[in-house]
Amino acid sequence: MLVNCAAYQNGRKLADVHIDDINAYRDLPDSFIWVALKEPGPGELAHMTQQFGLHELAVEDAMHGHQRPKIEEYGDSLFAVFHTVEFDDEDNVLVGEMNVFVGKNYVLSVHNRTTEGFQEVRKRCEREPHLLKHGPAFVMYAVLDAVVDRYFPVLEALGAELDKVEERIFEQNGSAASREIIEDLYSLKRQLTILQHHPAPQLESVSKLYGGRSPGVCAGMQEYFAMCTTICCES
Repeated sequence: MLVNCAAYQNGRKLADVHIDDINAYRDLPDSFIWVALKEPGPGELAHMTQQFGLHELAVEDAMHGHQRPKIEEYGDSLFAVFHTVEFDDEDNVLVGEMNVFVGKNYVLSVHNRTTEGFQEVRKRCEREPHLLKHGPAFVMYAVLDAVVDRYFPVLEALGAELDKVEERIFEQNGSAASREIIEDLYSLKRQLTILQHHPAPQLESVSKLYGGRSPGVCAGMQEYFAMCTTICCES
């Protein structure tokens, strides 16, 4: 499903663009197209492949989903997989996936298995034209920053729930913990384990964007990606 599609030039929005009119804006000087999709079908991804020349292996990964966090370089383009976290309707940790295709004149962001959208990321970017001038690399940074920020409320909520379970244990006055408390502890342990498995691979993949020979499309943004790595470590 198409969420939105817009053209930007010199850090400022030119226009909302119909996906069939991308060619009219894509190659303008100092401009790029940003397309956002949610759980797209094969036809939508095929159309984007035609518009932007996406690498077939990256498209295959996006179609199949359930990829580990990673960043792969295909010539002068990048393909990134980030994992999102949120709570589902039953307050269990839900792991989603954000795929980002980045080239010199386009960004395609695709999110799957997440109920929370990324419209605020676009609004943030448009409020910061001095940074949006960096083009697609800044958009990828802003998406990654939003993904990382969403880890903290989940961690805080699980920590608060753990404190409550501990209080219930102490209220037992030395008697054995009830079966209900033990089940709640195991449930928390499972959710914390799920959460623990995702920041580290993300940290490793993002380091490719600023350490050593960073991709050309990220020129001028290395400091920002390094800062995201620091925040990811804290999570």
